[in-house]
Amino acid sequence: MEVAGTYYNELAQRAIYDEDAFNELYEHFFPRVYNFIFARLKNPDAADDIVSVTFMKMYENLSRYDPDKAAFSTWLFRIALNSMTDFFRRRENSQETEWEEFFDPAAPEYHEPEAKVLAEEGKTELLQALGTLTDKERRVVELKYFSGLGNKEIAEIMGITANNVGVVLFGALKKLRRKLDHD
Repeated sequence: MEVAGTYYNELAQRAIYDEDAFNELYEHFFPRVYNFIFARLKNPDAADDIVSVTFMKMYENLSRYDPDKAAFSTWLFRIALNSMTDFFRRRENSQETEWEEFFDPAAPEYHEPEAKVLAEEGKTELLQALGTLTDKERRVVELKYFSGLGNKEIAEIMGITANNVGVVLFGALKKLRRKLDHD
């Protein structure tokens, strides 16, 4: 993982002036960042918006990235976390909900309310089980399984040790198993 981390750190420095390097970073990290954000929000439109903001901020701030302070993946996921925090703040401050969030008559069938409900039923048990975890446990599970990050990268993002990540992950998975076995 260290070799890959070094590669992406160097690629990030080249991406400031090299479009191909930027595209390679984007292609590699987009699915990880999207999965991380979507796992948290469960809303594809909001996830799309936040991922766009995350990569826009990445692009605008690449010249300020310092590989001596953190791995590129750590730096990028911190941007993603901050973008999600901003999203939640804006949502709390705005109580208005537009009609299109619930129903768009021009949307394909899978976007209609009945289809959404049916699609979500398959995920309900797992989502409820994830909801029983602490924020720290949920974030570790999301970074590990939805973003595919290693314990060291998760530790850097969350400001804890890699061993602590392992302990938190072990406890979270144990809780999830118990919850899913009882339901």
